[in-house]
Amino acid sequence: MPDDLQDTLPSWPERFNLCEYFLDHNLEEGREDKPALHCGGESQTYAQLVDRSRRVAAALRRRGVRPEERVLLLLPDGFEFAEAWFGILRAGAVFAMVNPLLKRGDLEHYLAYSKARVVIAHESILGELAPAVERGRWCEEVLVVGGETGGFGSWEGALAAEDPAAPEAETEPTGPGDLAGWLFTSGSTGKPKACVHSHADFAWNTEHYALGVVGYEEGDVCLSVPKLFFGYATGTNLMFPFRVGASAVLFPGRSTADALFDHIERFRPTLLTCVPTMFNNMLASPRCDTVDLSSLRVCLSAGEALPPELYRRWMERARVEILDGIGSAEMFHIYISNRPGEVVPGSLGRIVPGYEARIVDPDGEEVADGEPGRLRVRGGSTALCYWGDREKSRETFQGEWCTSADIFRRDESGLYFYEGRSDDLLKVSGIWVSPLEIENALLSHEAVREVCVVGREDEAGMVKPLAFVVLDAGARGDDETAAALTAHLKQRLAPYKYPRWYEWRGELPKNDRGKIARAKLE
Repeated sequence: MPDDLQDTLPSWPERFNLCEYFLDHNLEEGREDKPALHCGGESQTYAQLVDRSRRVAAALRRRGVRPEERVLLLLPDGFEFAEAWFGILRAGAVFAMVNPLLKRGDLEHYLAYSKARVVIAHESILGELAPAVERGRWCEEVLVVGGETGGFGSWEGALAAEDPAAPEAETEPTGPGDLAGWLFTSGSTGKPKACVHSHADFAWNTEHYALGVVGYEEGDVCLSVPKLFFGYATGTNLMFPFRVGASAVLFPGRSTADALFDHIERFRPTLLTCVPTMFNNMLASPRCDTVDLSSLRVCLSAGEALPPELYRRWMERARVEILDGIGSAEMFHIYISNRPGEVVPGSLGRIVPGYEARIVDPDGEEVADGEPGRLRVRGGSTALCYWGDREKSRETFQGEWCTSADIFRRDESGLYFYEGRSDDLLKVSGIWVSPLEIENALLSHEAVREVCVVGREDEAGMVKPLAFVVLDAGARGDDETAAALTAHLKQRLAPYKYPRWYEWRGELPKNDRGKIARAKLE
């Protein structure tokens, strides 16, 4: 490891547990009565959350959960998610978080893959979960949040039976290298894979990205569009605010523009975790011009490319910067990001301190600035492996380095630009084309609200761009509009990049992380 990275290494103590690092220190620093979480019309203080997490740890140990064993979380955003997450860590176990809206087949997969003996789930999922548990081999007990338990154990009953001062409720003396959590990939190339992380991984990115780049503060109130089962939000709306004693707003329902505006009006958040699709939806909402956004001091974006035109429109309306960045389950969180006061629209900014990146060709050789290639990154939050997939682990993780499927280029000033995933690039007329370039050009037209460009073969078997377009109110999906969009592109792109076809849609499919599900359109 070169000296510039070696100098950024934090000094982790021999005993190190994320429950103490993120949560317990707030009591030591006098925040017992400060609201840690807001959800609906209720708040939970730091002292209350510590008490509940101790009860969770004791309840898990009573059910035989041992250090480094997985506990599967199937919970919507709410107090219980945080209680369970910290209780799992306090017990020295490993959290594995998945979408609580999954169907039976996916639940069967996660139960078998994680081999979790204890599952913590919400009552709303019992209709899908119960048959999956019955068919599985490993799950021994389900603790159900809510009034209807379906014959399984009661979450509230389990916690009420425990003494938070008992030895069983104490924090496991883990070390920085002990296993802490599984973060699942997006599953764009098959079933999601679990990236295995240690306690130190999550703390490393917190120190370098959350504190060093974003600058989380004790007075912050944080609100997130993505849900907590997604590592992007677990970081920005649970770990990072708790590290500095800030507060987070949670809501279990679907993230919509109306829901976001309601929570902004009620809780006056200072920090918004978002995705480009939701920024776009908020700007398109009739409420956008009337909601007071002045409480926001910074917005975060990741998960998909943030078009420069969308950034311009947001700044014009909200007057608050969006720090676009890129992270991954393999690295836990964001490792390339724009910085406050230094945003360059269209770029992902610069490498986060504590990380190092290279752009390489198919042979692994570093390319010159301006040339596209796959991104390799390393830092103190790199996952140990993909659980149960040795071949893919060897392909992705080489020593300290993680090689992604993302294509980037870096300019001479050190700014990084995202070109798309290697499997998304189109070869048109013998030349590689990034769909993002075409999408960004189309989004600069006033009639276009959303767009996704994929490849389709023409009558001769040659791949040409196809644009799926969601039009703004008042625009019509017809030949005249298609001609206007092509004329617009003639001012911006080479002719071989023009879409050969346009298809008009009322909306584009999204995955459970709020990103456009490109694969469903291909």
